[in-house]
Amino acid sequence: MLPADSHVHSEWSWDALAGSMERTCRRAVELGLPSVAFTEHADLTAWTIPPGETLPDAWLPLVDGAVVTPPPLDLDGYQACLHACRERHPGLRVLSGVELGEPHWHATDAHALLTAGGFERILASVHCAPTVDGRGFTDISACYDDQPPLDVVRSYLAEAARLVEGFDGFEVLAHIDYPIRRWPAHARPHDPRDAEDDYRHVLRLLAASGRILEINTRVPMHPLVPRWWHEEGGDAITFASDAHEPDALARGFRDAIAVAEAAGFRPTDDPHAFWRRA
Repeated sequence: MLPADSHVHSEWSWDALAGSMERTCRRAVELGLPSVAFTEHADLTAWTIPPGETLPDAWLPLVDGAVVTPPPLDLDGYQACLHACRERHPGLRVLSGVELGEPHWHATDAHALLTAGGFERILASVHCAPTVDGRGFTDISACYDDQPPLDVVRSYLAEAARLVEGFDGFEVLAHIDYPIRRWPAHARPHDPRDAEDDYRHVLRLLAASGRILEINTRVPMHPLVPRWWHEEGGDAITFASDAHEPDALARGFRDAIAVAEAAGFRPTDDPHAFWRRA
């Protein structure tokens, strides 16, 4: 049996243009997943579009000048859809959830959403970095235009550390390797050992806080990262496809299972639970 997918997006995430909670649930049943968590985006940071980047037409109403302001999560619509999917798929555990973007920058709004939402799975993530002029924010991938790739990774990990220390309302740290998704084609392949101290610092803080590391399969996680997590005292991991469309559900999980096992993590008797250190 594949493990639960603890990080999935549906039509209730503003950037999941092909998302569907119902079709994702049907796909989960086909795959035999024990459970799925719909951790919809609550992106609280407005960000500047990198020069030359083309946005989907559906996003254009969110743009003012060159700044995109993500819409708030429609809690009523999301929760009604969640309830309907639970009724249609009683053999599948369907968890409510949210992915908070940079919640340590927006603590008041983030805590208000958590109070209103009553979510079962709470992820926190970093997607953005300050622009060069310091007047706004942009997706971390835009930083590769004017910074060495290793500097981008290190600055990202430093912000992830500030997130772990600065916001206490989350359970799982999402995609610690997010910058690797758009690694520059001209650069040599990313080797996490080049930033080992930076990775370990985040992992050490996360472990000390009793929280969970996610193995996100949008890009294969380097096996060293979950191994360092185990060495730094991390107790548990989750598996996360970060799917934005039904067909991407649980994608890459078999390889991720092998990585998790090699790092020293195993499933428990509860198929819905986090994998724990052996």
